[in-house]
Amino acid sequence: SSPKAQRITALEHRRGSGGTSESLRWRQNPLWAARVCLPVVYIRFPQDCFYPPPQQISMFLSPPVDFLDCGRGAPVRMECNNPSDFRIEADGVVYAARSLQRSPQHALVLLVKAIDGTTQQQWTTQVRMEPPALSSHVPPAGNTDLMEISFPSRRNSQLKRMKRDWVIPPINVPENSRGPFPQELVRIRSDHDKSRALRYSVTGPGADQPPTGIFIIDPISGELSVNKPLDREHISNFHLRAHAVDLNGNQVENPIDIVINVIDMNDNRPEFTHQIWNGTVPEGSKPGTFVMTVTSVDKDDPKTANGMLRYKILSQTPESPTSNMFTINNKTGGIITVAAGLDREKVPQYTLIIQATDMEGNPMYGLSNTATAVIRITDVNDNPPEFTAEMFSGEVRENRVNVIVANLTVTDKDQPNTPAWNAVYKITGGDSTGRFSVPTDPTTNEGLVTVVKPIDYETSRTFVLTVEAKNEVPLARGIHYPHLSTATVSIRVMDENESPYFEPNPKLIKLEEGLMPESALTIFTAQDPDRFMRQKITYSKLSDPANWLRIDPNTGRITTIATLDRESSYVKNNLYNATFMGLDDGKPPASGTGTLQIYLLDINDNAPKVFPQEAEICEKPEPNAINITAVDGDLNPNAGPFAFELAHRPFDVRRNWTITRISGDHAQVGLKIGFLESGIYEIPIIITDSGNLPMSNTSYLRVKVCQCDINGDCTDQQHIMAAGLGTGAIIAILLCIIILLILVLLFVVWMKRRDKERQAKQLLIDPEDDVRDNILKYDEEGGGEEDQDYDLSQLQQPDTLEPDAIKPVGIRRLDERPLHPEPQYPMRSAAPHPGDIGDFINEGLKAADNDPTAPPYDSLLVFDYEGSGSTAGSLSSLNSSSSGGDQDYDYLNDWGPRFRKLADMYGGCDD
Repeated sequence: SSPKAQRITALEHRRGSGGTSESLRWRQNPLWAARVCLPVVYIRFPQDCFYPPPQQISMFLSPPVDFLDCGRGAPVRMECNNPSDFRIEADGVVYAARSLQRSPQHALVLLVKAIDGTTQQQWTTQVRMEPPALSSHVPPAGNTDLMEISFPSRRNSQLKRMKRDWVIPPINVPENSRGPFPQELVRIRSDHDKSRALRYSVTGPGADQPPTGIFIIDPISGELSVNKPLDREHISNFHLRAHAVDLNGNQVENPIDIVINVIDMNDNRPEFTHQIWNGTVPEGSKPGTFVMTVTSVDKDDPKTANGMLRYKILSQTPESPTSNMFTINNKTGGIITVAAGLDREKVPQYTLIIQATDMEGNPMYGLSNTATAVIRITDVNDNPPEFTAEMFSGEVRENRVNVIVANLTVTDKDQPNTPAWNAVYKITGGDSTGRFSVPTDPTTNEGLVTVVKPIDYETSRTFVLTVEAKNEVPLARGIHYPHLSTATVSIRVMDENESPYFEPNPKLIKLEEGLMPESALTIFTAQDPDRFMRQKITYSKLSDPANWLRIDPNTGRITTIATLDRESSYVKNNLYNATFMGLDDGKPPASGTGTLQIYLLDINDNAPKVFPQEAEICEKPEPNAINITAVDGDLNPNAGPFAFELAHRPFDVRRNWTITRISGDHAQVGLKIGFLESGIYEIPIIITDSGNLPMSNTSYLRVKVCQCDINGDCTDQQHIMAAGLGTGAIIAILLCIIILLILVLLFVVWMKRRDKERQAKQLLIDPEDDVRDNILKYDEEGGGEEDQDYDLSQLQQPDTLEPDAIKPVGIRRLDERPLHPEPQYPMRSAAPHPGDIGDFINEGLKAADNDPTAPPYDSLLVFDYEGSGSTAGSLSSLNSSSSGGDQDYDYLNDWGPRFRKLADMYGGCDD
């Protein structure tokens, strides 16, 4: 070995004396299951393999080790002399093969050999491992073995090139160190400390910047120490700057940068991003089918084994059909199937316990955690629908539509309410006319055999259908429909009483109009579709707008009861429609209707007429003529062309007017003379049609001759005469209106005078008598029952009426005269002649008959009361003042029919 050696540890770089062996000190990590160590390795390099700055070789039990091959380029294989306790992998990772329990009094020496794979050259080194009780991996304070970092020398001469600053290698400090603290890391030294006193300091995060107080430096000795445990997951490295100043605070050296890396320790377990993972895989999937991927994270350094995770499946529930239905990629966490036999109908779901372990899955040193993966087996159509029976039956009445006659039930093991479970039914035989369909009940998945077209019992009494059931989606590959996916449906048709039907319907017949009543037209009968029932059909009329026809209820013979007229308003386009009903005697009875259409042929039964019937013409034609048209209710050839001529009477028609034919339907009427006095004239025009037996008719054209303005239009004065009145007639009407007004005024004056005379007239009856008669006019049409609504209290003596019995104003009849205070008649000294009574009554009667305000029906007429103080005496025969009580009332017959009843009651014989 060379006399010069470099000592490199996992915590720091140290410069020291060489040796013939390496020392590895044990440390106990409380997070590991086995005893591991942090190496403190003393390595002596060959002379030809040392290059400044020193190269780093790290040797751990778990992190990888980089072996310096001195640039040989060939692969190096490492072996140890104790393979039962230790092993060295090809990537340089050293593992403890088992739990080591070393005695604190003895050290363990491990011989490590490096072999060049090409030249077979070998290098051998010894490693001595001591328990931590014997020594510490950190020298005590003030230890002269601490690595020194010197400030680069500075030259004052500007003629010489300055030496480049040294590149200080990073200082490695493990996290979670147990101390003791402060723990020295490195010594800072300046060459000027030999000539004068210096003070050392460090700045940066972790020193004088947050987080402060982690690193401290002895200002005199320059020893840099860590003051507390570090956490790589919080801060992975620190960048500090070292300073050297004299006692006056003057800087004597340029600051140097110090990088402190926090070495990761396996102090964090893997954490799954989800505690429960859900995945799906179709049933029947082949091995190797991807299911899902689970992931976990580790806060440790992923570049070291502390953060390298490995996955595995701990358990599977249920273990059917095998316990290893799935596998997991130990690096990516992808879960795939490894066995066939996934069947949702048997195992719908699997639960896997997944473990993630760091240290690349090392079960002895790695930390682990678990999560649950729930894998649901999704359904595929691997089970076809199967009918629960081979034969189904049903029945339906004939002529029924949209009724369910049978329910077809199936079973399907697939997941309900999915396309692989939903059944679709198809009729494959027995329904050539398409009278049935089989929709699916979405709830029960049953097939509903439904009638979609009417079925005639007389044609088909039974149906035998073949129905096939399939799913909405095709079956999975390799699966075929079984025999039970087809069923037979037997349907029996039941007979019903069907309605009779008329054939043809509608029935059209043609005949000439004008057919006389009681003429036979046709026989319109109905047929009964129930051939297996003996039923009788009776006929009746449903619709006959003009009431022209009659039908025999037994035979269906139709005859006329009136003359058929094509020109009737009930005939549209020469067609007359009538509807008849046929009713059978079934139980229940059924009926059918039929329409009879009568096409009426035209005959010449209508005479032509002139149109328009009124026209205007000026007194002086310049020229002025009237165009007229002949209209005929008949059709050609019984209508036009028409012949026009003026009638011979009156004689002045042909003298004043002329008529000229323009076309077959039109003619022109004009004045023959140069002037005709204004007025209304009726011109008789004879029009003859062109029928086989022509018909003529004299139509009157009403012509108003008027004075015209310059535009040829009648003036306003003449428009007043358009109602058909001449100048003389208008004057006569005005005179009549004036005379009528004069008569009304005279009548009012006469009535006022009459009232005055009546007030001055003496009463003709005895004051003690109280008689009032109702004069009823029996020869007039009155108001019905209202004529008898009389107030009988008018026949009583007003003096004897109680106050409560007096009828209030609010309940008087509307046709009653208003109530006036009772007039006080002067007392008469003696009874007048009986003729005075007749004069009084006649005068009152005339006044009532001539009263323009009297109601148009019989009513109670109140005359002057002949009561107390009247000299007329009583009209009652019971209280008559005549001697003997006998009085001749025959003279009442002379007063007219209104008093004949009184003459019959009091005149003549006793009865």
